[in-house]
Amino acid sequence: MSNKPSNAFIGASWIALGAGALGYLIGLWRAEMQLNEKGYYFTVLMFGLFAVVSLQKAVRDRLENIPVTDLYYGIAWFATILSIILLIIGLWNATILPSEKGFYAFAFLLAIFGAVAVQKNTRDSLQAEKKDKKDQSEK
Repeated sequence: MSNKPSNAFIGASWIALGAGALGYLIGLWRAEMQLNEKGYYFTVLMFGLFAVVSLQKAVRDRLENIPVTDLYYGIAWFATILSIILLIIGLWNATILPSEKGFYAFAFLLAIFGAVAVQKNTRDSLQAEKKDKKDQSEK
C-alpha cells in the first residue's frame, strides 16, 4: 500500500495554505491600522507557519523513530502554542471590528492547517518515491 497522498489532497492542502495566508496578508494590507500593528500580525503569521511545520516534522520524526531531542520537541510545541496565544492577545486588544477579528483568526488557522498538511504531503510523497525506487531496484 502506498502512502502517497492523492492529487486531490495535495491540491486541497495548497489551496488551504494559500487561501489562509494570502487572505490574511491581503486583509492586513488593506487594514486601516498603523504599520507597527501590521508588522505584529505579519510576524505572528510567519512565526506560526514556521512553528507548525517544525512541530509536524518533530512529531513525525518521533513516530518514525528518528531521534528528536525532548528540548527541540518541547520548543516546537511551545512556539506553536505561543503563536496562537500572541494572535489571540493581539486580536483581543485590537480596536477593529469583531468581524475583522474573526477574519484574521480563521485565516490564521486555515494557513497553519494548510502548512501542516503541505509538510505532511511533501514528506509522504518523498517516502513513496523512495519506496518505489527501492521496489524497482529489487525487481
